[in-house]
Amino acid sequence: MSRTPLVSGNWKMHLNHLEAIQLVQRISYELSNHDYDKVEVSLHPPFTDIRSIQTLVDADRMKFKVGAQNVHAETKGAFTGEVAPGMLAKLNVSYVIVGHSERRQLFDETNEIVNAKAKAILKNEMTPIVCCGETLEQREAGEAESFVESQIRGSLAGLSAEQVASMVVAYEPIWAIGTGVTASTEDAQAMCAHVRGVVEAMKKGTGGSVRIQYGGSVKPNNATELLTQPDIDGALVGGASLEADQFARIVEFGQN
Repeated sequence: MSRTPLVSGNWKMHLNHLEAIQLVQRISYELSNHDYDKVEVSLHPPFTDIRSIQTLVDADRMKFKVGAQNVHAETKGAFTGEVAPGMLAKLNVSYVIVGHSERRQLFDETNEIVNAKAKAILKNEMTPIVCCGETLEQREAGEAESFVESQIRGSLAGLSAEQVASMVVAYEPIWAIGTGVTASTEDAQAMCAHVRGVVEAMKKGTGGSVRIQYGGSVKPNNATELLTQPDIDGALVGGASLEADQFARIVEFGQN
């Protein structure tokens, strides 16, 4: 089955709204001839930048999809500092990252919390990018596949086959995030194939449709090999997404 790759830039807690506008303009220039039917692109700035970027994308008719890095599962309420899914939907946000390892490790987000967020995102007609990934200790102990499977099963529990088929899963080995160390092409492909198998086992007929990204120190020098693997449908890019030329090269490699 043909799946359109998705390359997503996760800016994390970087760039104010003025810096964000400048970066989007530079990325747009670098990708002026890009075929967005071949590789989709989403940009995930901090919450404070989203309105500025959405306005720029709409005004200049850019083909980027606006994304967010997180969301609260509730519609509204006394949750100081949180952002509701409906608020993001009104800003034309298309993709929302949930369950990133930093959220799981630093903010104690469980599979149940990630699952509730994914359901809320889908209810508001946006697409969740559900993250999974193991630690180095788990990989060395031979527990990587079972741990990732438990994350997938917990985070996607209760979703319909149609919902699962439409979403994105990002495999990010924790030991490769921001370290400069990338999983070998063989290991990345093997785990993404495993994720696809788990999804198919959960909801028959969805494995061929769900898009699976690889994330973890993705850069231009390793993007080509990663993005040409049969079960890797794009990349969730961290540090390199803050550099217009590097991010653009990764997007372009996804077309090959």
